[in-house]
Amino acid sequence: MMTFTLLRKSCLPSAVRSLILQKNANIRNMSSSAEGLQPASVVVLPRSLALAFEKFCQANSGPLPLLGRSEPGKWTLPALGAVPDTRMGCPQFWKYEFGTCVGSLTSLEECSEQLKDMVAFLLGRSFSLEGSLEEAGLPGRNAADHGHVGAYKTAVPCATIAGFCCPLVVTMRPVPKDKLERLVQASCSTAGEQGQPVHIGDPGLLGIKDLAKPDYGEPVVCQPGDVPVFWPSQLTSLEAVSGYMTPLAFTSAPGCTVMTDLKGPAAPARCLTPEGMPEVHHISQDPLHYSMASASAVRKIRELETMIAVDPGSRGIRHLLRPDELLRASLSLSHARSLLLTTGLPTHFNHEPPEETDGPPGAVALAAFLQALEKRVCMVVDRRALSLYKKLVDEAVEQGVLKTQIPLLTYQGGSAGAAQAFLCADGDPKSPRFDHLVAIERAGRAADGNYYNARMVSMRHLVDPIDELFLAAQKIPGISSTGVSNWGGYALACALYILNSCEVHRRYLRKAVGPFRAPGAQSWTQALPSVAKEEKMLSILVRHRVRSGVSGLVGMEVDGLPFHDTHAQMIQKLVDITTVHG
Repeated sequence: MMTFTLLRKSCLPSAVRSLILQKNANIRNMSSSAEGLQPASVVVLPRSLALAFEKFCQANSGPLPLLGRSEPGKWTLPALGAVPDTRMGCPQFWKYEFGTCVGSLTSLEECSEQLKDMVAFLLGRSFSLEGSLEEAGLPGRNAADHGHVGAYKTAVPCATIAGFCCPLVVTMRPVPKDKLERLVQASCSTAGEQGQPVHIGDPGLLGIKDLAKPDYGEPVVCQPGDVPVFWPSQLTSLEAVSGYMTPLAFTSAPGCTVMTDLKGPAAPARCLTPEGMPEVHHISQDPLHYSMASASAVRKIRELETMIAVDPGSRGIRHLLRPDELLRASLSLSHARSLLLTTGLPTHFNHEPPEETDGPPGAVALAAFLQALEKRVCMVVDRRALSLYKKLVDEAVEQGVLKTQIPLLTYQGGSAGAAQAFLCADGDPKSPRFDHLVAIERAGRAADGNYYNARMVSMRHLVDPIDELFLAAQKIPGISSTGVSNWGGYALACALYILNSCEVHRRYLRKAVGPFRAPGAQSWTQALPSVAKEEKMLSILVRHRVRSGVSGLVGMEVDGLPFHDTHAQMIQKLVDITTVHG
């Protein structure tokens, strides 16, 4: 069988079609036939469903790239150079009745009467990875017995269109960790968007329980050091047909395709632009998770990080900075659905309120952009300061700094399991309430158990043990955490704008399903930090007698640095980096 497969790779389409029409029982897996040409899978549906299914494919073009459709009762698609008759041009078909597969056929000729009022669709088969593996210098690892590579149903829903709804189906290939980016770039260069993975890392994040038990085909075994990489599969169409439960439908069987004369993914590789060049970045170890963004987006985020690393107040903070921390944090935040923010340094213990202006502006700026991305955002604050923060948030909404209220929470600890109970539904670490925690200029506990300000005076009587939440999060899979400066809050908001304006990252986020939507440029731009909004926020703090951290003055400054010179300039520079094209 292996020899026969190798011979088929050099066949012309007409020769492959001739083999198919012979209905040889050994002809099943056509994935490597007629190398360089586009194979296609077949879906046959009643005419009444044709328009709805076409729109469903267009809305979920990642797993269902629609090549064409026939007229009712017609079985040729001359424009695609497809087989003369799609009823016979596939080695094996599956027959569905009311959503259940009731058997297989080697030809649909015997169903000709039923097919008179039906329409055939051709879907581009998920691209072949072999060429990209070769380009990346990786050996191909096929499924057992050279069968159809395993495919898995996920918990990711496709966009529902006119009754068609189903989970995304994906294929998986294990890739050595140090070859991930090279392979992804090779596959995108070869196949464009169709070559971009939809997930890299723990299969559980897709709802896949066991890689050894695919829903279709045979598994490919992961070796030590491998990372599972997932691509969308056209077998999603089988789930769509099954889910609709139409009285009669047909599909090509998994691994069985018709051959078109269209050039497939073996066409010469394209040169990727910085906007289309994918980079792969590790964002979580437990669960294992990698994210993707374009080289252009990554470069901009690194510019933001360089910008906020300046130290005009000579506070000696450079040693606290970690390269690419802003990139990792923003990628993680972009994937998160529910976030918990905290801020507050009650350094002025002889005044009321003891809070300082360093922290709340950056926290509110980040919250505003997270709201624009339609993420769930909460803030946990010291119970002593709850009334103050309610006033700050209310006025921020009134003045347009925030779009909506931020739910305010408090945490007092008190027991060994208190932090986990706060972070997880019913205290269950498998059900975290939040995906990511962000501390913005928040006091942390010293080795002696106290909390100190910059003058090494204890603030323990003024702060709640919110840092316990961050320590507990390190042991709860699925919760990440980040600590940033006030400027870091602005930079995170800007980095999220960059990522969500990046085509590579947005396709990865939506798993290549759902209709393409242009970035919400206007609402996102309005949600970015701005000099005007941050001036309003600082004015709100001043009205409530919140003081500058270094000078202790009630005025338009943060950490002893004037707003209208230092901070306004920083905000504008960050926004300029963010919104400039290229």
